[in-house]
Amino acid sequence: MIKSELIHKLAEENPHLYAKDIERVVNTVFGEIADALCHGDRVELRGFGAFSVKHREARTGRNPRTGEAVEIEEKWTPFFKAGKEMRERLNKEPLDLDTAGAARRSA
Repeated sequence: MIKSELIHKLAEENPHLYAKDIERVVNTVFGEIADALCHGDRVELRGFGAFSVKHREARTGRNPRTGEAVEIEEKWTPFFKAGKEMRERLNKEPLDLDTAGAARRSA
């Protein structure tokens, strides 16, 4: 699901709200999550999961085409850990990955 699909679904489920207002709320929520991560904070959404940042040390990597050694700078990367309820829900309901992948590829 992409952000526009999320906004559309929320608009369908809440016909009393304007789509513009829903889009503003979704953008605000995502913006606040991003801002918190940029400040090094952890964001936890109970039942869904937690977003945090992890530090990656500088290292020497390889160019996959040439095999040449390449220096990779240190960096901070976003990290998501699914919550207990999310993991239980994923493991309780069977995933039909063939259908989901086919739908994604045809779009």
